[in-house]
This record gives sequence, C-alpha cells and structure tokens, in this order.
Amino acid sequence: MTVGRSRAPRCATWRGARALALALGVAFAPGGAAEAPRAPLGRVERPAILVRKAKRELVLLSGTRPVRTYRIGLGAEPVAPKRRQGDNATPEGAYRVCVKNPQSRFTLSLGLSYPGGADADRALAEGRITRRQHERIHVAERRKGIPPWDTPLGGEIFIHGGGSGSDWTWGCVALDDEDVRELYAAVPVGTPVTIEP
Repeated sequence: MTVGRSRAPRCATWRGARALALALGVAFAPGGAAEAPRAPLGRVERPAILVRKAKRELVLLSGTRPVRTYRIGLGAEPVAPKRRQGDNATPEGAYRVCVKNPQSRFTLSLGLSYPGGADADRALAEGRITRRQHERIHVAERRKGIPPWDTPLGGEIFIHGGGSGSDWTWGCVALDDEDVRELYAAVPVGTPVTIEP
C-alpha cells in the first residue's frame, strides 16, 4: 500500500486508532501524542496549592510533596500581577480557598481569598483603596472569610474549569474540566494557595 495517496484512509485510520486507544483507557495529549492514564489521586493529607504562572501549571501538594500537576490557563493579561478590578490579571501572593462553588458556570470552582492583607496594604499605601476598604479586607483575612470583592482591587478570583488551552479568563486560574473535578474533591475550604509569577 502506498502511504500518502489518499487522505481519507489516513484520517479514518487515525480516528480508528484514537477510538481504540480511548476504549482501552489511553488518553491523548495535545498534538495527538498518547499519554498513560493517570492513577487515581486518593486522599491528600494537608493539601496545598502552588500556581506557577510562568510555567502555566498548578501543583497540588500533600504537605510539601507534589502529588499532581495540572496545566492551566490564566487571565488575559497573564504576566502582570492583579492590581485592580477589570485588569484581567491573575493575582500573585499567598491566599487560601475561601469558598467552594458546586454550581459554577465553569464546571466547579474554588474561590480564592483575593484581595488579601498584603494586597490591601500595598493598595492603601498607593492610594488605590480607602482605609475602610483596607480594614474590611483585613477583617475578612483574620476571620478566614470571603474578602470583600467589591473594592477597586477586584475580586471573585477562582480556580475553575473551562479549559487550559489559552489565557482567556478575567484573572482566574482555569483548568480542564476533568482536572478541576479532581482538584475540587481533594481540597477543602481553608487550603493554602500560593501564586508565583
């Protein structure tokens, strides 16, 4: 048989191979390369989340030990740290999961405690928020509650589904839907989240 004479048989063969691989439990990575199915996550002791913006990855930690790494998409302005409402940037700093949303329009979502105390301190020093807004953010942080998301700093930053193929969010961290389901099940409210440049 001559390879390359007809595109139809090659496409049909590719579709058949992909269907067979999926039936056998082998997933395909972007670009069509096969990857082994991942093992079930199991229980994660002392979970923590590390987001590395430059690497476009989210690492789930058990204590200090990495147990899973996920590919992510970021805000439409992925390099700069978040400074204000509407800048489409993903924040950088130390936060925590402050709410879990099972009704998210992006599959499932984990709300982050942005803005945090360090964000409020910086913004007050730069004249971007009032003393009252600064105090409200610090009170929420001390109480381990949901911070005010209605200040000039913005808010409602979530880790959610919807896809990791590009930087498309308004500042959130986006995972593939299967990944956010796994992460959502593994982490409780209060889980520390560190977002690095």
